[in-house]
Amino acid sequence: MKTSAFLYPWDVIGDPDAAARVADLGVQQVTLAAAYHSTRALTPRHPGHRIVTAEHAAVLYPPDATRWAGRRLRPYEQSWVASDDPFAEAAEALAAAGLEVHTWVVLAHNSRLGAEHPDTCVVNAYGDRYPWAPCIAGAGVRAYLTTLAAEAAVRGGARGTELESCGWYGFAHLHAHDKIAGVGLGDAAQYLMSLCFCPDCRTGYAGHGLDPDGLAAAVRAALEPVWAGAGSPETGRAGIEKLLGAELTDATLRWRGKVARTLQESAVAAVRAAAGPGFQVLLHADPEPHRTGANVGVDPEHILSVADGVVLPCTGGDAAREAVLGPFAGRAGVLAANFSVVTGMGGSPATLERDAAHAASHGAGQLRLYHAGLASVPDLRAVAGALSRLGG
Repeated sequence: MKTSAFLYPWDVIGDPDAAARVADLGVQQVTLAAAYHSTRALTPRHPGHRIVTAEHAAVLYPPDATRWAGRRLRPYEQSWVASDDPFAEAAEALAAAGLEVHTWVVLAHNSRLGAEHPDTCVVNAYGDRYPWAPCIAGAGVRAYLTTLAAEAAVRGGARGTELESCGWYGFAHLHAHDKIAGVGLGDAAQYLMSLCFCPDCRTGYAGHGLDPDGLAAAVRAALEPVWAGAGSPETGRAGIEKLLGAELTDATLRWRGKVARTLQESAVAAVRAAAGPGFQVLLHADPEPHRTGANVGVDPEHILSVADGVVLPCTGGDAAREAVLGPFAGRAGVLAANFSVVTGMGGSPATLERDAAHAASHGAGQLRLYHAGLASVPDLRAVAGALSRLGG
């Protein structure tokens, strides 16, 4: 199975052994960050540092000043890697080690953008803004994301891209010092907390026959038992319908689905126009349309008619993996199973061989490994052993 490992440019720059070490794992490709959100990352093998703090969402290359001239929303440049073009420098070293390089582009996840432009944010039913989550219904946000996708995806030497967060972001963030676990929310409540009530979404709901104020009140009422701790967390569309009712659930999903699908169509078209033929475009995705976050909810038939394939979250047990892979089985397109291989982040590199074989039996044709730069030496040894037995 063709396998790609995720990396940040700072995992490679300043470490002359990094590219060869990744190649020795048995992977054929690296998915290298070109546009990424804020993070604090461990670099356990780098000779020059152990922690990199990316203070805000940024592009890891010099953005085209002409492309962004006069635009209110534009990408932020990085300052934490000592390089004029971190992506290009890292990509060159990886290619020299015989690795194919694809870009890794995070789109609708940007806390600095929301802090500086509050009108771009998702606004929940209580009126709280989510600065990390740009509302993809807004025309300005959509234009920004589409332009960013084309620029960040098509970097010199890259043969493809993977677009993360190309859709709705919501309540869950994994933000630094999050304090949101006091009440256990199932993914149905997460969906309700992710519904946006900004002016654009209010207009969208009205276009689907809903009264936006009435919908917001219904969402708040549906969440009251959750805050009171009554019952077990609801999951899936059935759980959303139990909380909100079938009619309102259907209307919100239709509005949000339309917005996400058209953004994905525009972003992929922009990347292909910038790249030309033969450039692979994959989306990080989840087959449940209500899901938000890095792996955006999609309709499998639609997304595989737009992109060349999907990268799906496959860490966990067999049942969860089958639920993610099943809706894509038998459809044309790249199906890449994404596994965390960092034990300290919930990954299981020790079972990678078995889990990858299980994913393959349910239609996965490629593997993605998160994350070669973050993993410990024992984790990487387990990965190399598993890939050697899987035949790469």
